[in-house]
Amino acid sequence: MKRTRPGPSEVTPLARALLRWHRSQARPLPWRRSPTPYTVWISEILLQQTRVAQASPYFERFLERFPTLESLARAPLTEVLKAWQGAGYYARARNLHRCARLLRARGTARLPSTVEELERLPGIGPYTARAIASQAFGVPVVALESNGLRVAARWTLERGDLRKAAVRRRLEEKLRVELPSERAGEFNEAVMELGETVCTPKSPACPKCPVSKHCRARGELTDPAEVPARAPRKPRPHVRAAVVVLEREGRWLVQRRPPGGFLGGLWEFPGGKMLEGESPEAAARRELREETGWEAGPLEFLGTVRHAYSHLTVELWSYRGSPGPRSADGRGSGRWVDAAGFERLPVPKATTLVAELARKAGASPGARPRTSARGRPREAPARRKPVKDATRAAGPGAGPSAHR
Repeated sequence: MKRTRPGPSEVTPLARALLRWHRSQARPLPWRRSPTPYTVWISEILLQQTRVAQASPYFERFLERFPTLESLARAPLTEVLKAWQGAGYYARARNLHRCARLLRARGTARLPSTVEELERLPGIGPYTARAIASQAFGVPVVALESNGLRVAARWTLERGDLRKAAVRRRLEEKLRVELPSERAGEFNEAVMELGETVCTPKSPACPKCPVSKHCRARGELTDPAEVPARAPRKPRPHVRAAVVVLEREGRWLVQRRPPGGFLGGLWEFPGGKMLEGESPEAAARRELREETGWEAGPLEFLGTVRHAYSHLTVELWSYRGSPGPRSADGRGSGRWVDAAGFERLPVPKATTLVAELARKAGASPGARPRTSARGRPREAPARRKPVKDATRAAGPGAGPSAHR
């Protein structure tokens, strides 16, 4: 007999067991303390590309600086990006700022409550709209991010590709049967919590699962981790680039990236990709000249910084020097900053690592740089690579969150 969606006061056995488990086992995450539509929104945007363990301190720092939607709307974008620094995927911060300003311009400083209205806002896609609507406003809709999709696939033994919209719709329809209308937000949170802590990608802890008896993968497969099938990862392109820490009277020259696109609106040292057959130092001089109009005197090699992003890896050959002549056109949007000015600017992680190399070599904004002979090449210490999000190829707001 085909199951129908439960009525307002009806809760299915699966949902009852899941909600009971969630009330006793849910982690005390900062966005769960006193949730409001604003804090639910901030947390959902942050969790689109960031694991829970890494997201918590960034959430608290962001809320301390911007406690309300109104305060976020009034802030300059540079301050928003600075508060977001380290969390990565900066388009999320830009979209939060755009959204806050858009709502204030409409004469309201609050989020709309319907899925349809939420989806029309910058950075809010189908999953995020449903998560906010259910958690913040009690709208009875299913919201499945990457963890939830995995859990639902195992419950129903769905073997299709979870990246396909038709498969996601099929899973949402099946879970709608289990959704308790009056506790939709809690149900969605419980499904995600189960996927994050118990029904993990490679080693699901089935004996600890509160709903294992309702799971087809548990009942019918030797290894429930066979579902969902994992697509092979494509190799990420590797970019070799060169940058220059140009010093003048105790200040560093930095420039702002274009507002849109990769790392949009952040500040960095002048530099760029090496051309075919070009030496790192030649690339550093060429990029400095093309981007800022400045020539450089003798360059000291600082070291090589390697950093990984979700879609590429970079290798930055870093140099330090003093400015020579400048072309008459004065190209570029550079700014000379002292130590305090540099600390106030939002910068990418790779730029932070280059700045560390410069400081170790005695180049510190705010003090006159010492002259050094060219040293032997040094490499920056190995850094932990950030977690790659394999579910959000279309960008923030376009699909399910990852790795909650």
